[in-house]
Amino acid sequence: MPKPTKSNRSPRAPEPASGELRIIAGSWRGRKLKFPALPGLRPTPNRVRETLFNWVQASVPGSRCLDLFAGSGALGLEALSRGAGSVTFIDNATQAVRQLRDNLQLLKADNAQVHTAPAMDWLARHEPGAGPGYDLVFLDPPFHCDLLPQACELLESRHLLASRALIYIESESELGIPQLPENWRPLRSKTAGQVTYSLYVRDDSTKV
Repeated sequence: MPKPTKSNRSPRAPEPASGELRIIAGSWRGRKLKFPALPGLRPTPNRVRETLFNWVQASVPGSRCLDLFAGSGALGLEALSRGAGSVTFIDNATQAVRQLRDNLQLLKADNAQVHTAPAMDWLARHEPGAGPGYDLVFLDPPFHCDLLPQACELLESRHLLASRALIYIESESELGIPQLPENWRPLRSKTAGQVTYSLYVRDDSTKV
């Protein structure tokens, strides 16, 4: 009996662990997409996402959206499925960005941009007044990193927002109400376990 020969190929590296998210509604309703299992990456739960898009449903079609700290891209992908005009995704995790680009290609979405960058650096580099402001912004930063106040201040100071922009914020409940620009008016807010999620509208008439 001939002896078994050893393969010259190196053993294949194991595939990285991944999770799965589901698009709730719109043109991609029910589609399931992968995202990498990275520390701190926690896609917005289906129930919370459904509540959020019930709040903003009238404003999504044709809107220009920004998904900051995008992670899995669950919020921006849901917006695209529901008719958003465009979505800009920002995240600094290379593996998450690679999977997000793969998902967008799978969905044949040509109205999205994905940037690999720390959110604060991307905001700070933005030239004030360069292009129209975003109509809808999703802010879901990593917990316990104290990034919200600076992100909100940069969104205002770099003139990244449309005059009546809607801003969705997800944060740890223990944080309480984060420090926000004075012209952001609260519209809705709910708490689910350790997460508080809120919707604000930018209102220039309240600025001093």
